[in-house]
Amino acid sequence: MNVIVIMNDSLRRDHIAAYGVPAPWDRPGHEGEPFIETPNLDRLAAESAIFDRCYIASYPTVPNRRDLFTGRWGFLEAGWEPLRPNDVLLSEVLGQAGIVTQLFFDTLPMGGAGYNFMRGFQGWQWIRGQHHDQLTTAPFPIKLPCLPHQMRGDLARMRRILRNSFTRRYERDYMAPKTIAAAIDWLEDNYTHESFLLWVDTWDPHEPFDPPPYDYARYADPNYDGYALIYPQYGRIDYLTPAELNDIRARYAGEVRMVDRNVGYLLDKVHALGLDDKTMIIHITDHGYLMGEHNLLGKPGDLLGNLYEPTCHVGMFIRHPEGLAAGQRLQAIVQPPDVMPTILDFFGVEAPPTVQGRSLLPLMRGETETHWPFAISGRFIYVPSETAADTSFEYDGMAGSRSEVCARTVTTERWSYIAAPLDMRSELYDLQSDPKQEHDLINERPEIARELRLSLIDFLVQHGAPEPGIAPFRTQL
Repeated sequence: MNVIVIMNDSLRRDHIAAYGVPAPWDRPGHEGEPFIETPNLDRLAAESAIFDRCYIASYPTVPNRRDLFTGRWGFLEAGWEPLRPNDVLLSEVLGQAGIVTQLFFDTLPMGGAGYNFMRGFQGWQWIRGQHHDQLTTAPFPIKLPCLPHQMRGDLARMRRILRNSFTRRYERDYMAPKTIAAAIDWLEDNYTHESFLLWVDTWDPHEPFDPPPYDYARYADPNYDGYALIYPQYGRIDYLTPAELNDIRARYAGEVRMVDRNVGYLLDKVHALGLDDKTMIIHITDHGYLMGEHNLLGKPGDLLGNLYEPTCHVGMFIRHPEGLAAGQRLQAIVQPPDVMPTILDFFGVEAPPTVQGRSLLPLMRGETETHWPFAISGRFIYVPSETAADTSFEYDGMAGSRSEVCARTVTTERWSYIAAPLDMRSELYDLQSDPKQEHDLINERPEIARELRLSLIDFLVQHGAPEPGIAPFRTQL
C-alpha cells in the first residue's frame, strides 16, 4: 500500500470549486462565467473524504510543515526554525518500518538555511528556482513590474525572483509543473515498490503571482492596464486601487488554475500505473491568503495578524483506495497534526508517543462523527535560537511580527474567537449567521468569549505550552 501527499501552499478553500463556497468577489470582464474552475481537484474530491472543517494549527509555511512531519501543534513550543534534533519525524518512523519514502519540493525554506525538512526521507529532490532562490546570477535585463512601495521585500530579493523566472517559455518551465513532473517521473521508476510514501510539496499558488499568460487571461479584467503586482505588500489594502486589487486576485486565480491542471497530470499517472486500488492520496494546504477581507492583504503580522477564516479555514481531501467516505463532506473539526497519525494508521505503523494528533481513518470509516471539540490556530512564537539564525523574514514567515505571543484563533462548530493577548482587543464571530466575519460580537456575547478563552488556556496547559506562552491569555478573564 502507498500514500501520496500533495501540498499546494497558500491555497484558499473558496478557490476549490468542489467546496461550493459562494464567490467572495466579482471578476470584472468575466460576468456570467464560473468564479473558479478546478476540474482536477474536483474529481479528486469526488473520490475522497472531504473535510469541511479543517483548520490550520501552526502558521505559516515552515511551522505548518513541522506540524505535518511531527504530528504536533508546533506553534506552542517552536518558532520559524529548523527541525530540532529531538523531533520524531514521519519519514523516520516509516523508514524504520521498511517503507520507501521520497520527497519532492520547491518550497524554498524547506531546504534553506539548514532547515533540513529532507531529514529521514530515503530519497529527496529540491526543485530549484522558486521565489528568491539563489540559483542564478545572470545579468538578465529585468524590469520591476510595479512601484517599490507596492512590492513586498527589498529590491535585491525582487530582482532574484525576476531572474529566476526570466527564461520561462513553456508551462513546464514554471515551478509547480516542474516539481510535479519530477514526482511523475519518480512514480514511473518506483511504482512497483511494495509500499511507499511520496510527498510532493509545491509553493504555488504562493507568491509571486505570475502564472502562464493564458491562465492569467482567464480571470484578468481585459481593460486593466496597470502595474503587475506579482508580490504585493502585506497589510492594509489602502495603497491599492480597486483595479489593482482585482488584478492581484486574477493573478492568484491563474496560479490556482495552473496548479489544478498539473495535479491532474499526477492523478492521471497514478491511474495509468494501476495504483488507484492501493494508494491513499491526501491533498492539503498550509493556510489561505487575505485578498481584501478585513481591509487586509496577504499575511500581515503584529496587530494586523489575526487569523480569520480566509487564512485558517482550509481544504483537505483524503482519497482512500477502499473508497472510505468517498464524496462525503465530513463536518468534524480536524487539524494538520492529524495527518501524520492518519498515514501511520493506514500503513499499520504505531504512532510514537510524541504525536499529539489523531488518525482520521475512524472518521472516514463512520466509526465516529466527531474528532476535536475545537480547533486552535496560531502564528508561531518567536524563539531566539543560539544554534540557528532566524531567517523567517526572508520567506514572509515573520510577516512583519517580532512578537513573542500573537493572537490565537479558537474555532468551534459555531464560533470563531480571536483571543488577543494582554490588553489587546479580542474578537468573536458567529460563523453560522456571519460566515464572512463582518459582525464582531465580543461585547454582545462575553460569556461565549470567556468560555472559549478558558478552553484555549486549558488546551495550552494540556499540550505543554511554556508559561510565557500562556500567561498573556489569562489577563482578560
